[in-house]
Amino acid sequence: MNVPPNTREKRSEAAAFLGGRLRLRQMPRGHRAGTDAVLLAAAAPAQTRGLILDIGAGTGAVGLAAALRAPAATLGLVEIDPETCALARENIAANALAARIRVHEADLLSIAARRAGGLENESAEVLLTNPPYLTPGRVRVSPDPRRALAHMSAAGLEPWLRACIALLRSGGLFVMIHRADALSDCLAGVGARLGALSLLPIAPREGEAATRILLRGVKGSKAPLALLPPLVLHEADGAFTPRAEALHRGEGELPWPPILFA
Repeated sequence: MNVPPNTREKRSEAAAFLGGRLRLRQMPRGHRAGTDAVLLAAAAPAQTRGLILDIGAGTGAVGLAAALRAPAATLGLVEIDPETCALARENIAANALAARIRVHEADLLSIAARRAGGLENESAEVLLTNPPYLTPGRVRVSPDPRRALAHMSAAGLEPWLRACIALLRSGGLFVMIHRADALSDCLAGVGARLGALSLLPIAPREGEAATRILLRGVKGSKAPLALLPPLVLHEADGAFTPRAEALHRGEGELPWPPILFA
């Protein structure tokens, strides 16, 4: 959807992302990409050759970063908001990635909308998602409509995860980032659809409770869950740890175990 410049919400200037490897325009208000996007993109295997889907893509930070990480992969950015989709397309063009990335403007929770948006079930090799973190009724809804759309899911987490996993091929890799206090909802949402689950807690500092989790799984696997030591983001003085600093430059690896299919 093209919006005339005089009616389009003013956008922020392009900012450096991944240590300057990406230029990313975002809306001046609403959800903005940061460490969560960096960590989720870093979960994409560098050797991926098939389709990587970024679900709830926003302006494309995760998908674009994953495209740099996995240069042989193709990418699909799935987003419901038309103006955000338009900005994602601008970001793709600005980073010279149009040959490898497509924006799918669709409501993930509608099978018909997914089909109309060019999404096919069991098509993705890797699926990355940063679902809406909050459920109306439990917290105050943001007055900013785009922030509310990005952060709130009226249907809850399970339908989102079910739709995501439907798009993933058998044996494909699923990765999500979410609040640590939503772990029980995350595990219930994936149910028996995934196995070989690896749970990576993300802690702000050494000795502090995790505030985020990365959950990785393989569609159709029956291998057991592995609980990993936490990834610590900051030193005591607030600076990034060496591993976190490398990840924010688009370098380094997350401490995952080998991927199992059993």
